[in-house]
Amino acid sequence: MARLSILPPVAPAPFLIIGSGIAGLYTALQLSSVGQVVLLTKDRLEESNTAYAQGGIAAAIDPQDSPQLHYEDTIRVGVGLCIPEAVTVLVHEGTERVRELIQYGVPFDLLEGIPALTKEAAHSRRRILHADGDATGREISRSLTRHVAENPRITVMEETMVISLLMEKERCQGVLAVLADGSLKAFASSATILCTGGCGQVYATTTNPSVATGDGIALAYLAGASVSNMEFIQFHPTALYFPPAPRFLISETVRGEGGLLRNTRGERFMPNYHELAELAPRDVVSRAILQEMERTESDRVYLDLSSLTPEQIRNRFPNIFETCLQYGLDITEEKIPVAPAAHYLMGGITTDLTGQTTIPGLYACGETADPGVHGANRLASNSLLEGLVFGHRITEALRQSTPTVPYITEDISYNLKQETSPETITSDRRFLQELMSAQMGILRHGDGLVKSLETLSPPEQEATTICLTPAYIELQNLRTVARLMIKSALIRRESRGSHYREDYPSTDPTWRRRTIISGSKVDYWPIPDE
Repeated sequence: MARLSILPPVAPAPFLIIGSGIAGLYTALQLSSVGQVVLLTKDRLEESNTAYAQGGIAAAIDPQDSPQLHYEDTIRVGVGLCIPEAVTVLVHEGTERVRELIQYGVPFDLLEGIPALTKEAAHSRRRILHADGDATGREISRSLTRHVAENPRITVMEETMVISLLMEKERCQGVLAVLADGSLKAFASSATILCTGGCGQVYATTTNPSVATGDGIALAYLAGASVSNMEFIQFHPTALYFPPAPRFLISETVRGEGGLLRNTRGERFMPNYHELAELAPRDVVSRAILQEMERTESDRVYLDLSSLTPEQIRNRFPNIFETCLQYGLDITEEKIPVAPAAHYLMGGITTDLTGQTTIPGLYACGETADPGVHGANRLASNSLLEGLVFGHRITEALRQSTPTVPYITEDISYNLKQETSPETITSDRRFLQELMSAQMGILRHGDGLVKSLETLSPPEQEATTICLTPAYIELQNLRTVARLMIKSALIRRESRGSHYREDYPSTDPTWRRRTIISGSKVDYWPIPDE
């Protein structure tokens, strides 16, 4: 086994950002006013979960709305696990952050000169801004990417895969990454901000792109950071189910604009499950769809858009319309076959309200972080807002400090593992995804969770043994995240929000607390009262 050493000093920068979704792009732009920024992304700058977000971004900008109403909706959907102070920050500071997006040139759809607003599940008001109908994330990504590319104080490195955090005296000093040419390079920084998105690829069926492999969570945890509420993964109720078409997201705004869910018998069923019917919280709708599929012995239900005219469908949902048509499905004439798919992680790297993790020098923002705003179930369209609000807070916290770029003094050594074949990596990844879908899906049971954790026990080998192919590194990150999710699900012996255990089907008031994992240690943080 070959031995590899990387000697410092290399590539110093005051601020280092990992990831290029809304959190990474926006934070880079904000921090560029403080100092030089290096942004690393493992794919292209434009490739992220943000680019695939359809519905929009929530903000109480309408005169008939208020941050207080937005707060109440978020708290209610979070089923007792939202941190009230974090939600207050989100809803009050979010309106100004959205106005900044407008200043960056994001072309939100307008109605009589002001942003057009739509409604999504569990929102009590129309407060969702959208762009190009149903391509909000893509338009936000385009606008921010353009500004980042034009900013002389931001250095972007694409196809750069971070493989570990560089730690010295229990402080994060930067990262070690594999460059596009396969070489290793260390990046030293006074502040490292993880904006690496979610982990949908841990499941066989997901709305997330292939890059969503939980990299930041794995990096932080393996370096000693705490992670929290990893049992809470949100399944989007309506992903296209039309083989061989990909599991394309059918935005919640389709239901917000009048789409109805029907089973394969043509029966509308959501009023039987919740008073808000199609606009019930996502966990409720997903479980209802699963029950209807089992009751009708089917692998799908249907989204009925017959209350909308063909012109309304094409104008309001052009991306969904064109994508479905590409696979031979005309949604102006036919119902949309849908089924739930893994969508969003509510937990993540534990942070405070300035994005600071439990490791000095390391920050996290966006889906990879858990500042406490989503609780047990995320309110629709709060995710893009979270990336903006806490990216701004990280910037303001770092603005108050004097960045001193560290000089890495320790030799960095790794054992190089013999390269694993692409076929083996693909097979192992598929096995992991099928296991997680079967045991950590919408419904869970303790027996299956225990067996899954035993199956995914880490191999007996040195932590510093690596294979320098991105696919292999992603697989290891997925395994780390999967173990954390299963362990958290086993710990929480109740059902709450998106976490439903068939052996503990009730919500237990004594479990109104966050599950915190740090190394082998498990802790619990009670949720403060409102």
